[in-house]
This record gives sequence, structure tokens and C-alpha cells, in this order.
Amino acid sequence: MTFRRIVDDLTGRSHHQLTDLLAAQLDAAIEGVGLASAMSEGTLTPAEAREAMVDVEHRGDTGRAGLVAELAVALTTPIDREDLYRFSRSVDDVLDNLRDLVRETDLYGAEGEPADLPALAGVAEGLAMLRGAVQGLSDRPGEVDAATEAARKAAGQVRRHYQLAMAELLRREVGADTLTRRELLRRLDVVGLRLGESVAALSDAMLKRSH
Repeated sequence: MTFRRIVDDLTGRSHHQLTDLLAAQLDAAIEGVGLASAMSEGTLTPAEAREAMVDVEHRGDTGRAGLVAELAVALTTPIDREDLYRFSRSVDDVLDNLRDLVRETDLYGAEGEPADLPALAGVAEGLAMLRGAVQGLSDRPGEVDAATEAARKAAGQVRRHYQLAMAELLRREVGADTLTRRELLRRLDVVGLRLGESVAALSDAMLKRSH
């Protein structure tokens, strides 16, 4: 380990490098939910959204790889190292499931569903709150707690949408598209669940840091 590396750790500069990498990961996930929303409102076809998602996923993977590499050499971290890794992995899972939502919509020959826009807006809001939270990890813990709670509520919107949409689907006469809609709703629900796991990882980390 170089002297410069030690200085960066002791002065907290490496903390900012880690939070910047997390922010880059969250930016990719936010762009991913933007593509899913554009597909749902009909601005993009499923095929167009799927193609655009390839680049977004690559940037998300690059950000995560950079974070893992930085964690391997960092002497200190702004929150517990294991929680930081878990948070990063959960954010990656959010993007992966957004990718799968778009890909499966295209594979199944389905159209985007405008009714899903409120749930996707909840995902976007939750990710934006988490992005703000990670920027305050080093020196604004009070803001992190508030942003994390807001993100938790946003994630809950997705589960409520899934439950209501599934109840409505089951009241309909079964048709050729019923199974497709059920599978895509389930995928959207998983996006919300992974967002909730991201929130939990960050909440756990802040709780540990306060003790």
C-alpha cells in the first residue's frame, strides 16, 4: 500500500471515492427505471428500451466493479464494509430486475403498461433518495436517516401497486395475456423488493455506526 493511499484513508478522501462509486451505481439504476418508464408510457418500444438498457447495465456493472476494487484496498470505510458491499449488491439487483422487466416485456411480445407508471415512479423516487443518502454518509448522518426512511416508503408503493394490480387481474376473465401480465407484475414487484433490501442494508449500516 502506498503512502498516498494511507493519507487518503486517514483524511477521509477514500470515503468520498466510495460514495462517488455508489452514486454512479445509483445513477445507472435511475436511468434504468427511466427506460422502463418510457416503455410503460409508450415513448419507447420494448425492443428499443431493451437495446438502450444494455449500455445502462454496463455502466452499472462498471461502477460496482470499481467499488469492489476500492473496498479491497481501503483501510477505512464510511459505514461497515459488509453493509457497504450488501448495499451495492442490492442496488445492482434493482438494475438487473429492471433490465429483466424490459427484456421479458419484449420477449413476451407485450406492450408497456401505463398502469405501472406510479410504481416505477416510486422506484425512481426511492433510488433518488438513496443517492442523496450516500452523498451524506461521511458527514451528514441525519440527512441519511431521513432519506432512507423516504426511500423505504417509496419501496412500499411498489408492493401496494403489485397487490392491487394482481387483485384486479384475478377478477378479469382469463385470456391469452393473463399469464404474461402476471409474470411482468411479479418482476416489477421484485424490483421493489430489491429496492427495499437496499434500504435495509443502508439502515443497518447507520444503526451500527450510531452505536
